[in-house]
Amino acid sequence: MERSVGADHGPRRAERLDRQGRRRRSSWGDIDGVEPTFSATKSYLAILAGVAVAEGLIGGIDDPVRETALDAAYDTPQNRDITWRHLLQMTSEFEGSLWDKPDLVDRNRKNGVGVDNSRKGTHRDLRSPGAFWEYNDVRVNRLSLSLMQVFRRPLPDVLKTRIMDPIGASESWRWHHYRNSFFEIDGVPMASVPGGAHWGGGIWINSLDHARVGRLILQRGAWEGRQLLPEAWVDAMRAPCAIKPTYGLLWWLNTGGAHFSQAPESSFFAIGAGQNIVWVEPQFDFVAVARWVDDAKVNDLAGHIMAAMG
Repeated sequence: MERSVGADHGPRRAERLDRQGRRRRSSWGDIDGVEPTFSATKSYLAILAGVAVAEGLIGGIDDPVRETALDAAYDTPQNRDITWRHLLQMTSEFEGSLWDKPDLVDRNRKNGVGVDNSRKGTHRDLRSPGAFWEYNDVRVNRLSLSLMQVFRRPLPDVLKTRIMDPIGASESWRWHHYRNSFFEIDGVPMASVPGGAHWGGGIWINSLDHARVGRLILQRGAWEGRQLLPEAWVDAMRAPCAIKPTYGLLWWLNTGGAHFSQAPESSFFAIGAGQNIVWVEPQFDFVAVARWVDDAKVNDLAGHIMAAMG
C-alpha cells in the first residue's frame, strides 16, 4: 500500500491496487507537483551507494574511501581512515572544504524542532572517524562526489538508469547541482550534485515518484521481479548506527519512537526541511509521502495515518 500526501488542498484522488502489481493508493493535494525535497535527497545517496556495492565499484562498506578517490582529499591524517560507512552514517569527521564551503560551517549543528543552533559554524576539535555523529552537509556532499568518482558518471544519470526508469518514475524529477560543483573525470567535467538543498540544488521531485522509491525500499530492493538493490543493502540502511541509534545509512530510524511516537518503531524515513517525508513502514506494509507539514504536527499526522491503517 502507498499513502501519498500532497503539498496543498487540491482535488482529492484515489487509486487502489494490490501487491500483485495493482497498487493500492490514496492521495490528496497535487501529487504531480515537482517540488524541492531538501535533505530527503540524502537517502537517495544511500540508495546509489548500494548500487555501487552491488556492481563491485565499492568492495565493502568498511573500505577506506581513499582507495577509490580520484583526488587527494583523503590523504590527510584526519581523513585517511574514513570509510564509506563513516560517510553514510554521518560519523566521518571529514576535514576540508568542498565547493567553497569548509566543513566548519556545519560543525556543532543540531537537529530537531526548536533546537539551539547558536553554536553552529563554530570551532570544535575533530575526533577520529567513527567516534562522533554530526549532521554536516559538506561531508554529505563529499560522499556524493566520492560516489560520482567510483561510477565515473554524474549521479543523476546513474539514479535514472539504475532506479528511476526501472520503477516507472516520471520524467519530471531533477537533481540540481551548484554553479561551481564540477569535477573532471576522464577529461570530462561532470557536475557533482549535493545531498540536500542547504545551499541550493538537490532533488526536485513529485510525491508519486517519491512514493515509488519508498515502495522499492519497502520491498527490500525488488521491483516487478527485478532486484534493483540487494536485500542485504536495504537491511544495512536500516541498521542503527552504534553511536546514533536513531540513524542508519542516511535514513532516519524510529528507534524507541524517537522521531514520531505515534509511528511504529519499525518505521524509517527520508526527511527534508519543511517536513518533506518519505515514510517506509514494513510492519504495516505501507509507504507514506508528506510535503510541507508543520513540524509540530507531523507526529499527529503519523497517528492519524496509523489510525486509518487499523
